[in-house]
Amino acid sequence: MSIRSSIEQAGRDGKLLESSVKNLLDWVEGGFLPNWAKHSIEELVDQSAWDELNDRFYQFLAFGTGGMRNRTIGNIVTAAERGDTKTPATPAHAAVGTAVLNDFNIVRATIGLYKYCERHLREKTGRREIPRLVIAHDVRHFSRHFCELTASTWTRLGGYAMIFEGPRSTPQLSFTVRETGATAGIVITASHNPSHDNGYKVYFEDGAQVVFPHAEGIIHEVYQVQMAETVPFLDIDMGQTVVLPESMDTAYLNIVGESPLLPDLFKETDLKLVFSPIHGTGAISAVPALKLLGLEVETVAEQMVQDGNFPSVKSPNPENAEALAMALKQADETQADLVMATDPDADRLGAAVRDRDGKLMLLNGNTIGSLLAAYRVDRLKEMGLIPENGSQRAAVIKTFVTTPLQASIAEKNGLKLIDTLTGFKWIGEKLRIYEEELVQAYYKDTGIWLDYNRCSSAKRRELLLKYSTYYVFGGEESYGYLANDRVRDKDANAAVVMFVELAAWLKKQGKSFPDYLDDMYLRYGYYAEDVINIYYEGAAGASKIRKILESYRAEAPKAIGEYEVTAFRDFGVQDLEDADGKSIPKQDFYFIELDNDYSFAVRGSGTEPKIKFYLFAREDVAQPLDLEPARKRAKATIAELKKAVEADARKRAEN
Repeated sequence: MSIRSSIEQAGRDGKLLESSVKNLLDWVEGGFLPNWAKHSIEELVDQSAWDELNDRFYQFLAFGTGGMRNRTIGNIVTAAERGDTKTPATPAHAAVGTAVLNDFNIVRATIGLYKYCERHLREKTGRREIPRLVIAHDVRHFSRHFCELTASTWTRLGGYAMIFEGPRSTPQLSFTVRETGATAGIVITASHNPSHDNGYKVYFEDGAQVVFPHAEGIIHEVYQVQMAETVPFLDIDMGQTVVLPESMDTAYLNIVGESPLLPDLFKETDLKLVFSPIHGTGAISAVPALKLLGLEVETVAEQMVQDGNFPSVKSPNPENAEALAMALKQADETQADLVMATDPDADRLGAAVRDRDGKLMLLNGNTIGSLLAAYRVDRLKEMGLIPENGSQRAAVIKTFVTTPLQASIAEKNGLKLIDTLTGFKWIGEKLRIYEEELVQAYYKDTGIWLDYNRCSSAKRRELLLKYSTYYVFGGEESYGYLANDRVRDKDANAAVVMFVELAAWLKKQGKSFPDYLDDMYLRYGYYAEDVINIYYEGAAGASKIRKILESYRAEAPKAIGEYEVTAFRDFGVQDLEDADGKSIPKQDFYFIELDNDYSFAVRGSGTEPKIKFYLFAREDVAQPLDLEPARKRAKATIAELKKAVEADARKRAEN
């Protein structure tokens, strides 16, 4: 039986989805696949590996508003993909398929991005200009290969491509786009995903991930590129690519070094800390940044080794206790004050601190962000850097799925609170808007076009407070925080520095982290959070996730357990605005408020095959004796809600 006949028969037998049959035949008969790729498909067909073929071909890998992310190594690795590689963990070739990240999809995306950037520059300047691109990559399988393939494709198209000499963090890419005046940036990473994944994340000239209208424009161009167009670019030529000098590393580290508000604290305390990059790029940036500030830092030697297999952990995610286990053990052995760890591309920070009994306790992303927000607001006021009574020209920015405690911190200090959709790109967009407002207002007032990047942090703060909005702090519950608006994405390297500063301040005050948390709750109210992750893998799983999301719009819940729904916001259809009066883009995202003042949010993950539910507890506290009862009530009620929400979701998935 021919390969075509086998594929068609599997479709008739219900073993292959209709879309998988079409995509497979288009690729097998498209005339653009190299021999190894054709042999890989033939192997899977010969093995009747229909589930694997469905997962690889049921759709085209979506180029979303942030880029692409998915498997780059299949569940089944064919002999053709394995090749004669000398590194057994990494096949010679990325997995073949329309729905996985491989050379074909990388080249296709790069061609589309180039075409959009070329058109954008022509419309912006009225003349043809050469699009400039910065590319960074982490330590994952195929990361360097995809970086060089992207650079080669870009220069062959006529562009100017810049890369680093080795792995670099995501926040450094964001900074470097602005520092070099690039048109766009790309980082090859799948962040904290499993080792078999990789990604292609796109930034624009402001250093932030792309948003409207650029995101939609890039997506349109990418989808116009036919797979046959990728063939001339599959062989890599690095002859025209520029390798960035060491001075770019120094410039970024200097920006990270601006993160602490009280840098002298580091000299005044004998703080002991343990740090792990979990085999990733935090070793390149976070460790040098701490040392530049004069800090001694213990590192987890085994996890300082850059390795895309992440051999010492089940998952390289600092949200997971298991990923910090080696660092926690080392901290107990050396009696360190705190533990910190960053994910492979160093945009997320996890931390553990000592409790009142001297035992290490893990903090979640909401708590870390709230601690940093409260500390920085208080210090900025004490230092006279923002008005004592607050100002609506100074803002704390968070996502809707981040704890309402940060809203309370902002509002009770008289600051503007901005809620954004999930994803740091929306915080980056806000910073761009505030910069543009300042530049325009300053020109109107003085007749001078301000060079924003060349202003010191003090000068930017002064001018933003006068003409626009000053960014005080921003973060999201998924362990992402940003200190400095010269970077436009979450920055774990800077977050490490900010968190060490807070730890040093507390140690000097003779306070523990639990003491400080209780102080916060008494000032701002008691808040607690939890999350439900329901995973649905592959093609069938994607259908279930879509079914749940669509059912919330079609039939919004009237009650969850014993609690009635008092408000239901559907961000996909309602016209909603943020605190600046800016329209919030439409998205399949729901926020539900309950009659006990608790709430929860629903969204599909943009990076993993799961649907997420975020639960928020709020309890009033007036005195220290109220804290323990509030904790118990919140814990019990959240546990009830988790059961009710998950049961409701699984029912919706099957209906």
